[in-house]
Amino acid sequence: SSGINAEYGGTKYFVDHNTRSTTFQDPRVAISATSSGIVYERSYRWKFGQFRHLCSRANIPTGHLKITVSRNSVFEDSFSQIIHCAPQDLKRRLFISFKGEEGLDYGGLAREWFFLLSHEMLNPMYCLFEYASKNNYSLQINPASYINPHHLTYFKFVGRVIALALFHNKYIDKGFTLPFYKRILDKPLTMLDLKSVDEDFYNSLKWVKENDVEECGLELTFAHEFEVLGEVKTHELKPGGEDILVTEENKDEYVNLMVSWRFTRGVEDQFKAFLEGFNEIVPIQWLQYFDERELELILVGIQDFDVQDWQEHTIYRNYRRTDKQIQWFWQFVNDISDEQRSRLLQFVTGTCRLPIGGFSELMGSNGAQKFCIERVGKENWLPRSHTCFNRLDLPPYRSYDQLKEKLLMAIEETEGFGQE
Repeated sequence: SSGINAEYGGTKYFVDHNTRSTTFQDPRVAISATSSGIVYERSYRWKFGQFRHLCSRANIPTGHLKITVSRNSVFEDSFSQIIHCAPQDLKRRLFISFKGEEGLDYGGLAREWFFLLSHEMLNPMYCLFEYASKNNYSLQINPASYINPHHLTYFKFVGRVIALALFHNKYIDKGFTLPFYKRILDKPLTMLDLKSVDEDFYNSLKWVKENDVEECGLELTFAHEFEVLGEVKTHELKPGGEDILVTEENKDEYVNLMVSWRFTRGVEDQFKAFLEGFNEIVPIQWLQYFDERELELILVGIQDFDVQDWQEHTIYRNYRRTDKQIQWFWQFVNDISDEQRSRLLQFVTGTCRLPIGGFSELMGSNGAQKFCIERVGKENWLPRSHTCFNRLDLPPYRSYDQLKEKLLMAIEETEGFGQE
């Protein structure tokens, strides 16, 4: 194929003379060029370009929207103004002003405002969100948020702000759990998604799947108890669930219902309010090409990685620092872009966000847990990861090119490929 490229609305597109059509994909580049990483980079940039194109083509009113806040009350001031704005007005160019500070907003103040506001509104202290677990600082909705009688209005506000950050191409300070991003994208949640947010719950369901529940005499039913603010509640997974025993025949249905319930328990109304606010600014259809990891990258940004810090705080199992596979791994990390380093970090740890202290402060399911590379498998195997332990299973590949090809295949895949 042959093609020429041009710019339309700030997005590059191509003209394929063979098919006489326009496309965002360069027709001169072979789609199967996976070993070089071309497909991944073009794919992510194509998706992002499509999204920015949709934002630029939105019916945006002329002029700008001025938002004035005090640094001491960013959350409250922003809430009172944004919640009363018409959704279309929020799509205007934002003009942010901090009380008592002179200055024109050429974009820097808007960036700072999104960072400060997201830091405040997502703070677990306000009880709207909570950390996924004691060792996982990604955020999820707090089932106890109802202690604030206006919590649903606040979730609608949070949905608007998160969508505004996407629409105006700005970043937020904190990140959500990957299952939360999957819910935004309306992607099905699986049992494996549980592992990073509630390992005990995951292990109990795994046990049910792998053992004969009838022989063990557990007498499980299609109901489950949970506690919120000291009050124990019973939830039926299906009508009459308290009287339906779990058997070998119906246990797969039980596990699937438990997974669905675990991600929605006590937070259905909050998430619905969040989505209502989000959809007013960015329709979910605009994000249809993204997976949950890419959505996280767009929202929290691609970090500048200190590869030396990464290397200094990595441990090895069944490998030595001097082994050729380890030397090749660090060559690979140095050769790829920050975008791909983010995907590698996501693949192994479950998030692209680093703690403030860098790689020395990485957390696992049992507390502090350094990035780990373990020798596992045969040379024709693909790498695997264990996100609860920040561990990469790296087979003993025979060449740098083989290692590069296999790692790119692993980190470019979606839907938790090769992850445990």
